[in-house]
Amino acid sequence: MSTKLLQLDNLIEGVVMKRPSKVIKTPYVADIKIGNSEEEDFVLGHTASLGCCGLADVGAHVLMSQVPKAKTNTKAKKTPEIVGEEKPHCAYRVYLSIIREKDTEIIVGIYPKLAEELTLAALKNNHLSTLQNIKSFKRETKIYVPGLVDSRFDLSGIDANGIPFIMEIKNVPLADYEDVCAKDRKKMCFDGRALDSKVAYFPDGYRKKSTDTVSPRALKHINELALIKSMSKTRCIMCYVIQRTDVNRFQPSIIDPEYRAAFIKAREAGVEMITMVVEWQRDGAAIFVKDDLEISV
Repeated sequence: MSTKLLQLDNLIEGVVMKRPSKVIKTPYVADIKIGNSEEEDFVLGHTASLGCCGLADVGAHVLMSQVPKAKTNTKAKKTPEIVGEEKPHCAYRVYLSIIREKDTEIIVGIYPKLAEELTLAALKNNHLSTLQNIKSFKRETKIYVPGLVDSRFDLSGIDANGIPFIMEIKNVPLADYEDVCAKDRKKMCFDGRALDSKVAYFPDGYRKKSTDTVSPRALKHINELALIKSMSKTRCIMCYVIQRTDVNRFQPSIIDPEYRAAFIKAREAGVEMITMVVEWQRDGAAIFVKDDLEISV
């Protein structure tokens, strides 16, 4: 029986026309056309994942919902020159991206905070096979060990056996038939491959040099979890939330050898790896699929 983890309401489809927006010059805001409106008729959409390697960039079909305007502080002193003016406002927030491939539609969760909410729902409802019936948990736990650890982790708590745990959650929206750089991928043909034979990978994204790590923060987290594990009996857990179903395995991306090496080292040190697959539906329902997608290293 399918289990719903989350429900996003009032979603509408749009097409990203420009990012950054013509109105707000930040890469976190896009001009998005709704339905069959003219190209000039667009709304401002908040894209927290930037372009998400194409999933929220120009030409991408996305699902979004309206966000309320921030409440005005009536006690704030108004400056005469801006009285009556209205600052540009992102009327919508982009949550999902629609991929159409081989006569199939795949919906991918790209809003980063969704990964945390999905994991929290799975934890509360005992869907994580290695964290059943936990005694307590809390979000956003700061851990500081002078000269060794200085980070805020997504979740911490006490498991069913009274053992403390720390969990860091990472969103995994990206997948392809092979985890290679874009230049090499263009030379490859995947016509004969099954749609669900893709590899989900983390991390990926912009970096100044190909030798740079993609996410210094992600690298810091996994290294510190490995260190905490070596110093204590605390369960240290990485939860990778794969928000798409056209995959049959997960791997630390080969385009970031430093993170890949840290992943392998952490796993060998006893850091637990959860690979949770979630299916998104057009109506905004997120369905739990599994929490043990095969890991390839």
